[in-house]
Amino acid sequence: MNEIQIVDRLVVDVVIDNLSDSYSSKPAHVSPEFDNVIAAGAVEISGETLCCAQLGLGLVLTATAGLRQYKLMFDAGPEGSIFLRNAAALGITLSDVQAIAISHGHWDHMGALLSVLDRIQAGNGGSSVPCYTNPGMFVERAARLTSGAIGRFQHVPTPALLSQHGADVVNRDEDALLLDGHFYLSGEIPRVSDFEKGRPDHLCRPHPEAEWQPDPLLMDERFLAVQIRGKGLLIFSSCSHAGVINVLLHARSRFPDVPLYGVLGGLHLSGAAMEPLIPATVEALKQFNLKQIMTAHCTGWRAVSALVQAFGEVAVTPCAVGSRFNF
Repeated sequence: MNEIQIVDRLVVDVVIDNLSDSYSSKPAHVSPEFDNVIAAGAVEISGETLCCAQLGLGLVLTATAGLRQYKLMFDAGPEGSIFLRNAAALGITLSDVQAIAISHGHWDHMGALLSVLDRIQAGNGGSSVPCYTNPGMFVERAARLTSGAIGRFQHVPTPALLSQHGADVVNRDEDALLLDGHFYLSGEIPRVSDFEKGRPDHLCRPHPEAEWQPDPLLMDERFLAVQIRGKGLLIFSSCSHAGVINVLLHARSRFPDVPLYGVLGGLHLSGAAMEPLIPATVEALKQFNLKQIMTAHCTGWRAVSALVQAFGEVAVTPCAVGSRFNF
């Protein structure tokens, strides 16, 4: 595989995230939701012109390299109508999305995908768009609730269904360089840290008649990476079911000559089973000397608080729906 290409500029639009926060001050490289919707054409700030927060994550990444621009969607959030509404509020055109990469097979990252594909095709003259998945995403999944009951997850769209809606599905286990090498999508993430053991409440089964089986490791999870000129490698870890330390260790081993600049995404340090990992995670993060830690989705307020205490507000910026990060 050829090496990842450097981009001169990267814009990250947070189209779906759990958190809405239009009032907290933002660092200079983050444009807040109010600014973005007015710039997109809203004549007033109102409930109808703002974005809706929703459990999940959906990002649109626009990279500039020389005179070329590359636009990639990373995950889609859980519901099509909300994703499309938020994208419109932010002035994000979807018809020019050139590729879609999916982090893992959970409803809150894939539920909106069919609606997004329909919108892309409606705007691009019916052309298919590459959609990168892996075979491990397409099993039935559930969680053991605190009540002891099993909460079954919504099915994610199958490769055949994605194809019917205009996706050129690339369903493979191996890592890949996307869009002329300007985005890196990982393969399976090795689990090497001594404390990141996955999500103990998570279950799966191959078909509806099968028994539920423990599936704590979610081996289908992947991360995305972009190398930004003058900064280094920015890692997008949508849920960090693999553990963010495992994610960063793998990124460092895959690109040993490129400094790690930062990580953006969910760190999955919320919930009774995961919160005990916060101290070890914070301590282990120190080895990477990250300049930016941009927490989203499933990180949880306790982890954000611990990260701010350890690394300061200069490094730690919580994501919020409607925010736009400029690198």
